[in-house]
Amino acid sequence: MNALYDIIGVPFGYLMRLIYSFCNNYAVAIIIFTIVTKILLFPVSYKTQKGAARMQLLNPKLEKLKKSFANNPQRLQEEQQKLYQQEGVNPMGSCLPMFIQMFLLFGVIDVIYKPITHILNISKNVIKDAVAIAAQNSDIKGLDMKNLRCELLTMENLRDHSDKYASLGENFLSKVTEFNEKFTIFGANLGKTPTLHPEGGWTREALILAAIPFLAGLAQMLVSVYSQIHQKRTNPSAQAGGGCMTIMTFGMPIISILFAFGLPAGIGFYWIWSSVFSFLITFALNCYFTPERITAINEKEKEKARIYAEKHPNKKTFMQKMMEQQAALDQQNGGSSASGKAKGISRSEQNKQNRDKLKEARRRMAEKYGDSYDDDDNDED
Repeated sequence: MNALYDIIGVPFGYLMRLIYSFCNNYAVAIIIFTIVTKILLFPVSYKTQKGAARMQLLNPKLEKLKKSFANNPQRLQEEQQKLYQQEGVNPMGSCLPMFIQMFLLFGVIDVIYKPITHILNISKNVIKDAVAIAAQNSDIKGLDMKNLRCELLTMENLRDHSDKYASLGENFLSKVTEFNEKFTIFGANLGKTPTLHPEGGWTREALILAAIPFLAGLAQMLVSVYSQIHQKRTNPSAQAGGGCMTIMTFGMPIISILFAFGLPAGIGFYWIWSSVFSFLITFALNCYFTPERITAINEKEKEKARIYAEKHPNKKTFMQKMMEQQAALDQQNGGSSASGKAKGISRSEQNKQNRDKLKEARRRMAEKYGDSYDDDDNDED
């Protein structure tokens, strides 16, 4: 896991170092860093929002299909896939932004856990020596470079025992000491982990640190509540899943709060601003994607999908392949065991019947999408 943090953290470290060199304040650098990453990810946000708006146009048709094929799940899947293909809509389009956000979070965590590496650009050998000194002067047992928080703990130890680090040179001491003073928000150290049971009592720093996780959760809830209100306003049928939506709206922020209490305050501070800017972007895009504009976009995308299908008649989408596999499995497993026992056939005969059914399902799917099918390639012993 540490290797993953290292790989993803390098480019984010360069970006944070550049930003910090201009503003010379870590909290401000996190805010600017969040703005920059949101700008870089705006094309993804735009595409996701557009896809969600287009899916809303399909909801009446999808509901009609559900009623028509309520007793035939396999046929329902096929008809839904046909509709997605005709409209040029990818129902899994929202997965990419979630993956990118998770990818981004790994980089942010590494940058905040390792400010001496990424911001101060001090060599690994010097950091290793500093961590060894901190291990001798702290109560942390077994403190070494494998500890993800080794740099934060070393910075905190240096604040109280700066004389112990004289052997590392004045350059190291001055850099880390100066950075320690700017690694704060309103005097609270962003490298410390928030807690509801501060050892020194409820000092000003402890209050600020404890507030960060709650603010992060509230900011995330703001985005969720707004998205839910907008969805219900534009798509009243979505209210049917209100229970699940309520769990997501309030459950995810609570989970974020719990996570933020186990991570350095800088992570929670980043989450606050990430949610704030996400809300602003979502609000702006919702205003941009009016029903008239979405209808016009939908017609263009449908035409693109039609042209693509004509040029690539035999090329299957990911969803089509998934449906083929599901159809084959359904055909293979659909009542074969029960019918085999009822007829009193042998196990080998039953297996042969299952293989024949699987071949037939594959042949039908191949014919449906214009492909050739060779039984010899799919025979099983």
